Amino acid sequence: MEILPAEDHFLRSFVKRGGYLRSGAHIGRDIYGCRGLIQVKRETAGLFLVLGELEWQKRQSNPSVVRLLERVEEFNMDKVIQEFESLTKDAERVQRETLKRILEDNASAEYLQSLGLNGRTDPHSFKSCVPLVTHKELEPYIYRIIDGDASPILTGKTITTMSLSSGTTQGKPKYVPWNDELFETTMQIYQTSFAFRNREFPIKNAKALSFIYGSKQLKTKGGLAARTATSNVFRSAGYKCAMRALQSQCCSPDEVIFGPDFFQSLYCHLLCGLIFREEVQFVSSTFAHSIVHAFRTFEQVWEELCNDIREGVLTSNVTVPSIRMAMSKLLKPNPELANVIHKKCMGLSNWYGLIPELFPNAKYIYGIMTGSMEPYLKKLSHYAGELPLLTADYGSSEGWIAANVNPRLPPEKATYAVLPHIGYFEFIPLSQLESINGEPDFLSSDPQPVGLTEVKVGEEYEIVMTNPAGLYRYRLGDVVKVMGFHNSTPELKFIRRSSLLLNINIDKNTEKDLQLAVEAAAKLLAEERLEVVDFSSHVDLSKEPGHYVIFWETSGEASEELLHECSNCLDKSFVDAGYTSSRKVNCIGALELRVVKRGTFQKILDHYLGLGTAVSQYKTPRCVGPTNTKVLQILSENVVKSFISTAFN
Repeated sequence: MEILPAEDHFLRSFVKRGGYLRSGAHIGRDIYGCRGLIQVKRETAGLFLVLGELEWQKRQSNPSVVRLLERVEEFNMDKVIQEFESLTKDAERVQRETLKRILEDNASAEYLQSLGLNGRTDPHSFKSCVPLVTHKELEPYIYRIIDGDASPILTGKTITTMSLSSGTTQGKPKYVPWNDELFETTMQIYQTSFAFRNREFPIKNAKALSFIYGSKQLKTKGGLAARTATSNVFRSAGYKCAMRALQSQCCSPDEVIFGPDFFQSLYCHLLCGLIFREEVQFVSSTFAHSIVHAFRTFEQVWEELCNDIREGVLTSNVTVPSIRMAMSKLLKPNPELANVIHKKCMGLSNWYGLIPELFPNAKYIYGIMTGSMEPYLKKLSHYAGELPLLTADYGSSEGWIAANVNPRLPPEKATYAVLPHIGYFEFIPLSQLESINGEPDFLSSDPQPVGLTEVKVGEEYEIVMTNPAGLYRYRLGDVVKVMGFHNSTPELKFIRRSSLLLNINIDKNTEKDLQLAVEAAAKLLAEERLEVVDFSSHVDLSKEPGHYVIFWETSGEASEELLHECSNCLDKSFVDAGYTSSRKVNCIGALELRVVKRGTFQKILDHYLGLGTAVSQYKTPRCVGPTNTKVLQILSENVVKSFISTAFN
């Protein structure tokens, strides 16, 4: 395809071809003096030029290309919202088209061919031929890809990159296929949620203080790149272009984001935020935990940060050469700014309202704040003061599902509207999974999922996902509740992971049950101006009867009397009938509260960082199983006090 050196012809020829070209489409190798691959896509926000492996200095020296980039980076908020409304008005049709596209694109995949679809792409044939699976069933195929088999195994095109899950659920990371189509769905989610968010909380020409971190990149046996899903997004060629269009550019340079040392990157994120404090219009991270962690760190290093700004010289504690070089370009002596920050910090009461004091033009704080992030909301609200907390979108390492299109709802009430064009979704009613005792049995061998538009308000479901990267009828392991509909697409509330958290006898306690118990007991600590920094749990079966163990890290010393009271409160706060009845007859032993040293949960974070997890994707493991020996060892070695409940004596 010949491209003439005229902007309008370039755009017209693109639109004539249907306005959409898949990732990887080669459109010339010497366009406007830019050698390399160049791709054009029509995204929901308008035209985006995605540049990969380009000689940027040539682009920058060519005014016509600069003008072209400026044109295609426009973001049309109203158009995005209109297109979302259009897509969700007939979500069933869009789902059929999405499934058809995924199956046609991957028709040559060995996995699909072995199941007898024979080119059929309708939902009935798909459900009849393709079984429901978990990651375990797909592992033989995934490991062939990891080992270097380049044949079309799960997808039509060869997979060259893997995403790594955080590993905090199962104790070790899972490999999940990643491709350009998943990046496109990520951008579609980002654009949709940004449009609705920006309508309510307008920002313009803004910088974001984004606590984002690239994970270590591993190479598999077959030479594939393997890194966290968030790192795959941040490293994609189109990410910066898209963030510029969404006016969401991180104020930190790439050297900080992809630095090899988390603590040095975090310190420099904070420093960059302070340097650009007047321009920062929102503070964000993938998870709320990362934001809380960042400002807990700020409490410890704020004077050092002020000194760096005052002197214009980066602390010697930052030793990575690339980070030092990048920061030297930003950091100049600024005693006036240092004095302002010092005065702000000295004037705060227990760091309440820290974020708006540091960043006076910030409009909101943004990140995933539901599910396992809910325990951090109280501390985040403390730092936020009057700034609103806006929860981000709903997804996983396997792919995105839904966007927050009601950003004014507080995180506790947040719902997510499913985007019907980014994947094919099915829902297993929990009522189908009920076993004899009335509790869900997630190992049920023959559940019958319903379609996206067939779910019922008020019912709970397990999500089944089919994505463009080789996962077909994949049981995600998430339980959601349908809260309503946006046009014809459901609005979901995340409830929990489907796997049981704490179970010994006939008791069934989930992560949410654990969170509520900890919150109840933490109120006793709050009376002495103390707080639970973080927590986890373990089922101890080393002696009969087995019992629950709760690990706490607290912000300061509490009396033994108070901590014993907390252990009783924890025990009584598990209100599951199976638990309370088992406790009364001693089929489950007395709950044990183990208090660990300050910094213990930081050691757990360090452990996962060593495995390749990115901080921005990290979730504290809420239940440590017997196979997660290293984390259990860290917790056990750092116990300073232990208290046995007498609540049921």
